[in-house]
Amino acid sequence: MKNTQRQTETISPVVQNSDEAQKTGQERSSLSDQSQTLSVLGGPTSCPLLSIFIFSPARGPRRVANQIPNDILQDPELQDAMKALPSNYNFEIHKTVWRVRQANAKRVALQLPEGLQMFACTIADIIERFTEADTIVMGDVTYGACCVDDFTARALGADFMVHYGHSCLIPIDSMAGIKMLYVFVDIQMDNAHFLDTVRFNFSPGQSLALVSTIQFVAALQAVSSALKPQYDVIVPQCRPLSPGEILGCTSPRLDRHVDALIYLGDGRFHLESIMIANPDIPAYRYDPYSKVFSREYYDHEAMRALRLQAIAEARLAQRWGLILGTLGRQGSPKVLEHLESRLQSVGKSFTRVLLSEIFPSKLDLMADVDAWVQIACPRLSIDWGTAFSKPLLSPYEAAVALQEVDWKEVYPMDFYSNQSSGPWAPNHPDNQPVRPARRQAQVSTTAR
Repeated sequence: MKNTQRQTETISPVVQNSDEAQKTGQERSSLSDQSQTLSVLGGPTSCPLLSIFIFSPARGPRRVANQIPNDILQDPELQDAMKALPSNYNFEIHKTVWRVRQANAKRVALQLPEGLQMFACTIADIIERFTEADTIVMGDVTYGACCVDDFTARALGADFMVHYGHSCLIPIDSMAGIKMLYVFVDIQMDNAHFLDTVRFNFSPGQSLALVSTIQFVAALQAVSSALKPQYDVIVPQCRPLSPGEILGCTSPRLDRHVDALIYLGDGRFHLESIMIANPDIPAYRYDPYSKVFSREYYDHEAMRALRLQAIAEARLAQRWGLILGTLGRQGSPKVLEHLESRLQSVGKSFTRVLLSEIFPSKLDLMADVDAWVQIACPRLSIDWGTAFSKPLLSPYEAAVALQEVDWKEVYPMDFYSNQSSGPWAPNHPDNQPVRPARRQAQVSTTAR
């Protein structure tokens, strides 16, 4: 597997902290990349204590049909219990208690990514103390919104589930038998420093596209509004995601006139998604924790060459292995059915395999399979495909190998997009259930 190489070069900083300027993170990309630290007003500093707000600058305060009752909002004991949680994370405790009471839930399942699991027991204690429900903390790994595990929650007898840290990628109405609450864990950052950094590095009138993860989408909207008088600011949307939100497998295509793409967040996994989808647009990253602003690079030619090589090898395969991911909702039975139908039409044999996580050593045990297709995470093939002894294709790459579609010079990152380019993606119209048409109101008129 090709070694990852990262470099950080500080360019004319106003104030430089060399230790933090060299922070690059540890992501899963197997392709070489470089980061170049740019001028940052105020210099990289340690992250101050963050505070939380639930506010959409574009729409004003969010309102719901039924407001949280005052007896919950003003409960002094609940307020005191919440002090055990860090004030810089918004776990929406008031809303959670209210929703659990509303649902008369008896057992609540809590699912958190590993970075938040340290708070799971505290949240569970609060829910059990202020509602009539008991709680279950689901400890399996959670990589993203696709990993929401309502199946396991129901199997454990839960009638209510709270999923933390990700957006509502899987529609709530598709989770029959359990009520759902998504808590984004909004984070407010130092908007002023981010604004000053952008203004220092870009000339007025330039076209800037701003993207982030769900935790910083509210801050992104506020920043975009502040920049619009001076810049042509774009906050792109790839539905069903929120405006400005991107995933590691789903990002929008931008117009070529965009001068720069700015990602707000730490790490590169999500950023690489929109870089792959827009190879001709310069990409930058602002880390809200270290306050480092860097120019980011991705080796598109190497990635495409590696994926085309895997596709070419798979075309010679006689026996295929189809992996349906079982980590939460990662796997799509509809995509699996489509692949099975395509393989049958070209006379290829195949074996179905269910896996929650995909490792080279596991697949090596099934040596009679010539090529694999994993219906789990497309980035697993892109980032780690070379770690496997046999070709490990994404559903899109399998469609290319089976000559269902031509290879696209710009690799599509539309896996969960409502406008995905083919039936190899879960949200493609061919894979969606037929919804009954709405009844039209009949209006009769009587001539006078």
